[in-house]
Amino acid sequence: MVQICYSFAQNEGRDPKVAEQELSLSFSKAYEMYMLLLSLITEIGRVAERMYDVRVKRAERLGEDTNLNSKFVQNRFIKQLECNNALVSYRETLNDDFFNAEYERELWNKIENSDYFNAYLTSGKSSYEEDREIYRAIYRNEICNNENLDGMFEDLGLYWNDDKTIVDTFILKTINKFTEDSTQEQPLMPEFRYPEDREYATELLRNALANASYYDTLIAEYTHNWELERVALMDRIIIRVALAEIVSFPDIPVSVSINEYVELTKVFSTPKSWRYVNGTLDSIVKLLTTQKKIVKNVK
Repeated sequence: MVQICYSFAQNEGRDPKVAEQELSLSFSKAYEMYMLLLSLITEIGRVAERMYDVRVKRAERLGEDTNLNSKFVQNRFIKQLECNNALVSYRETLNDDFFNAEYERELWNKIENSDYFNAYLTSGKSSYEEDREIYRAIYRNEICNNENLDGMFEDLGLYWNDDKTIVDTFILKTINKFTEDSTQEQPLMPEFRYPEDREYATELLRNALANASYYDTLIAEYTHNWELERVALMDRIIIRVALAEIVSFPDIPVSVSINEYVELTKVFSTPKSWRYVNGTLDSIVKLLTTQKKIVKNVK
């Protein structure tokens, strides 16, 4: 949302309908990223199985002990995920070589040589929870903040790289929702939690774009130390979108909106910008509340 408004502000004269189309595209690509990352998790299991088979055959050929540690290849969580109906259907749409083989080998080498993975192999325990948690550890340590993977996604679409941090949280939540009793029907996360979420996002975008000049006037009124043009564009965009939400959606508490956009500022703008955004939003909200332009159903 913020990125689309930022891009729109940099290209004056664009049709707002184009921005709405880009918003819809960003949703679908973020969800595709979610499914791809779940597929990557299953691919890790397949790579591990192939490597295990290679080592067993090598041991047989050399007359060595073939009783190798098979704990990871027998992992109960990954067996569930590999058989998940929704993920199986999605994987059927992918090319067999979608994930670069060299990247897969590098990823597996990092996993296999990590302390946390070896602690799992040698724990002397065997539980479903341990099987599930090793995949959470793999995801947090090797797939989150992975520059090579980020580069792959960046090549696939404009929005993917910036959405990954959010998608990562969805993946970890999805892993956590699996239990020992989960079946092939275990639901994955939907593209939208509620059908009206898409309508909310579209309405928020429309308001932020349509009222940009009005919101900038309010920002200028409470920017005492320099002219509006000297305020970082990203800071202005974040305040615009925050005000659009505060003004347009009476069921969302003001404090929730302000906190959300202050956190976004920490991600998308300069380290000190969040203080400016927080203070400016607080001042404008007080003014609009006094003018009865903000009416909330909740406090």
